[in-house]
Amino acid sequence: MANDAETGMQYAYCIANDGCTLAYQTSLPVGPAPSTSDIRRKTCILLLHGFSGSSAYFKRNFDALSASHWVVAPDMRGHGNSGRTRGGYHVARLAADLRDLVAHLKASASYFGTGLKIVPVGCSIGAAVLWTYVELFRCTDFSGFVFVDQAPLQDRSRFGSWNASKSHLGCYDEATMLAAQQAWINDSSEAHRDLVRGCLGYRQAPEPEDDNSEERKRQDEDFFVRISAQCDQTWLARLLSDHTRYDHREAIDEITVPTVVMAGRRTGCFPLDGMAETVRRVEQHHPGLARMSVFDSGHWLFYEEPQRFNKEVIEFVNQCMT
Repeated sequence: MANDAETGMQYAYCIANDGCTLAYQTSLPVGPAPSTSDIRRKTCILLLHGFSGSSAYFKRNFDALSASHWVVAPDMRGHGNSGRTRGGYHVARLAADLRDLVAHLKASASYFGTGLKIVPVGCSIGAAVLWTYVELFRCTDFSGFVFVDQAPLQDRSRFGSWNASKSHLGCYDEATMLAAQQAWINDSSEAHRDLVRGCLGYRQAPEPEDDNSEERKRQDEDFFVRISAQCDQTWLARLLSDHTRYDHREAIDEITVPTVVMAGRRTGCFPLDGMAETVRRVEQHHPGLARMSVFDSGHWLFYEEPQRFNKEVIEFVNQCMT
């Protein structure tokens, strides 16, 4: 069943180079339109959701971000309203899809005579898609990057001292990845609930001042579980194996535009030191180009702290435009 667009947004579609339909929510109409004077068309904030998610993840962000910029949030292949394909469960395929979407958006912007500047915000696997995009296509299509709560390698590795102090906290080698795959395929309902517990800071690491009411827990769990349940669980499990092994560290060395890493202090996914690797690598080659912002919430910090997230994204995008 197709999902409705969030308030103030509308669904639009483009076609990937293999024929898969890619759905995305947009705050402004695409294609020819009667009015060309909307200054928001000059900059596009491109919101990329995480594993098993959809563009609906950003329901608390659309209104604020779209007040001053064009906001686009795709449903990745295999997620949300986008097409399902038998294959395509690779981060590189998702990066190729993103390139098709970027070309589509730039073509739409050309109707209005504007040179579109795009700042993507990659959350979780969305960050991995962006790093893969840089590896395959460079970063010239973008004016800056925001990477949200993702380290450049989930697995532990003998290369570069990538150990438990940097890798994923729960899925970090062949054994843990196989266990995660089994859970997603054979007990997906529990896997979805476990995802929520690990990605919301007030659930993962509760603190006295948190609203830990059962009503809040139920509403949040229902929201995220419903989105995860729309995906083919076996397809997701195969995507997971590709995602967790993919080492993006050298790709990050190629970034030449302003970069912000946002990390959740109470995330159940990565140590802060692992997520700081992106900043270290960009700074090594371009001092002053990257920084890190640590939130008081978890992996889904855009959902738990939307006001702060929206403010920092808008400020960063405006800096990228100067």
